[in-house]
Amino acid sequence: MNQSIQNSSNTSSNDNGPRVAFVQSCWHRDIVDRCRDSFLAEMAARGYGAERIDLYEVPGAFEIPLHAKMLARTGRYAAVVASGFVVDGGIYRHEFVADAVIDGLMRVQIETEVPMISAVLTPQRFHEHDEHRAFFSHHFVVKGGEAAAACVATIENLGKLKQAA
Repeated sequence: MNQSIQNSSNTSSNDNGPRVAFVQSCWHRDIVDRCRDSFLAEMAARGYGAERIDLYEVPGAFEIPLHAKMLARTGRYAAVVASGFVVDGGIYRHEFVADAVIDGLMRVQIETEVPMISAVLTPQRFHEHDEHRAFFSHHFVVKGGEAAAACVATIENLGKLKQAA
């Protein structure tokens, strides 16, 4: 899943349409994987097969913005989707990490003009017990589908704007 970053156009070599990068953090991987799987299923339902989506992993959410920027700069992707789970580990205020990630993604989006779709979640409270794990696992399934819908709509809307220009 960890792919190298390459430079090419934002369509595949056989011109099957726009490509998308999906970057996920590996903290709480079992939960974040649910977002990825749901995203891929919804993208397929919307006509974006797996061959048009490249999957990347980073250690934690804090690493997502830089990786997203490097991917956006390749010119290969019509959009980059980020997924992560930022929880209170008891050592630092997790809101600082979440703010840095979201702010970083917004800056990358504005600078590169490549849409950044966020499924980086920061719960107010998360505890390592079955009830919370089940709740957030399900919530990431929902967020994966929502991220796919936002990704496709954004790509289509920007495509219309470029055609009108």
